[in-house]
Amino acid sequence: MTRLQGLFSSSQGKEKTQAQTTAERDSASEPKTPPRHLAIIMDGNGRWATKRHLPRMAGHKAGVDALKRVVECARDEHIKMLSVYVFSTENWRRPKLEVDGLMRLLWETLRLELAKLHKDGVRLRHLGRLYDLSPEIQRAILDSVELTKNNTVIDVNVCFNYGGRAELVDAMRQIIADGHDPEAVSEELISSYLYTRDLPDPDMVIRTAGEMRVSNFLLWQSAYSEYYSTQTLWPDFGREELLAALESFYKRQRRFGGLSAS
Repeated sequence: MTRLQGLFSSSQGKEKTQAQTTAERDSASEPKTPPRHLAIIMDGNGRWATKRHLPRMAGHKAGVDALKRVVECARDEHIKMLSVYVFSTENWRRPKLEVDGLMRLLWETLRLELAKLHKDGVRLRHLGRLYDLSPEIQRAILDSVELTKNNTVIDVNVCFNYGGRAELVDAMRQIIADGHDPEAVSEELISSYLYTRDLPDPDMVIRTAGEMRVSNFLLWQSAYSEYYSTQTLWPDFGREELLAALESFYKRQRRFGGLSAS
């Protein structure tokens, strides 16, 4: 009897394993739909530099190289939109030397990389408050947006002097200024006043450097985004890390508050 029970248990285990293998094979064969909109909190530039006994600006410059790699990989993976957190409304609290360096780095990056980005079909958008920036930075941003406005390969939304709370404050101020009745205020109306008014919400938000905070980034838009955190510091982030994040995304079930079909 014991031998029969053992054979029966072994057979059940084998059938279960075969069933699991079949399910995994079927799942692997299903077409993978890439996220339409991927957002990234690019964290860890300073720590990357500190580990190498370099000034913090060296980390920020290495972060620009990482961004170029990720834009290229995202394009290859048929991701149509990328939003990157470059400079937050809270980053003004950093030492003036670093803030000035970040402003200069943005200006230099646009000056040196804009022609290639345009040639590669990248459409640039700015999300954030322009009026706090110097006239030179404002002009560089506006010129890059104007030059690339008809490109269609991939959209890159540069969140510079951006804050989720500031965005909501700006939206509410304009809603009030436009004289909307309080009873008419809805989620749709608020969305139509955000910096992202004509953009889809992000499907996934990636944060590098192992942190588990949203840091005031796309607070309204990421209500149902999938989150992914990696220990990799942003300057070390590249194709392999992005593909790992996408693989995690493909395995998730997005229910948006409902129940899954299974």
